[in-house]
Amino acid sequence: MFEQDYIMRIIKSMIGALLKLLFDIDTDSPTAELIEDYDARNNLIILTDMIDDGDINHAENELYRLLSENMLDLKAGILFYSYLNDKEDEFLEQHDFSRDEVELGIRALASKYEIDDILGLF
Repeated sequence: MFEQDYIMRIIKSMIGALLKLLFDIDTDSPTAELIEDYDARNNLIILTDMIDDGDINHAENELYRLLSENMLDLKAGILFYSYLNDKEDEFLEQHDFSRDEVELGIRALASKYEIDDILGLF
């Protein structure tokens, strides 16, 4: 349990650093409301609804399908993993996902956008 809490805090720190450095957003509660674009916000809401329904793996696959090279999609991806990180360990395990996979996902997202050097601090 302690290890999972530690990983959860690391992920939260990673997300906070990315939001601050890339988008000048300083918040403890990142939500879809941080996305100004209507379509991008709705896509994120659909993905978070899929998470809530327990369809986490499919939601993550859809996230990567929707990603393009623009920074708006990067912000949505960061918020996706923030939302996922806020889920309880039991919920993640019940739906065949783990806290480690959340961390790997945020690192893969950073790598896709070639900003993984920022996460080298974590």
